[in-house]
Amino acid sequence: QVQLRESGGGSVQAGGSMRLSCVASGPYVSIGWFRQAPAREREGVAAIWTDSDNAYYADSLKGRFTISRDNAKRAVYLQMNSLTPEDTAMYYCAAGTPARWQVESDYRYWGQGTQVTVSS
Repeated sequence: QVQLRESGGGSVQAGGSMRLSCVASGPYVSIGWFRQAPAREREGVAAIWTDSDNAYYADSLKGRFTISRDNAKRAVYLQMNSLTPEDTAMYYCAAGTPARWQVESDYRYWGQGTQVTVSS
C-alpha cells in the first residue's frame, strides 16, 4: 500500500511560479502528476521514473514545468513557472509502475490532490 500526499498548491497571479510536492509512504517505482480543470478531463502533466533519470512531460508544458525527485525524502516535485489561468486545476500525483506515463489506469495509487489557482 502506498499513500501519497500532495502539497504546495494555492493561488498565484499569472506569470508566477509554484512548486508542488508529492511525498510517498511505502514502496513505489514511478510518480506521475496529473491535473483536472473544471469541466475538463484529467490530463497527464509529467512523470518521473525513480530508478532512472527518465522524465516525461506533456508537450504543451515542456519548458515551463519541471519534475524532479528526492529519493531520500521519498518526494517528487513539480516546479511550475510562467503560470497562466489555463493552468488552474486540481493537481494529483499518482504512483505505480506505469508502462505509459500518461495513462491513468497504469497508476495504482493516487493522492487527494492539491488545488492550483492562477488569476489573471
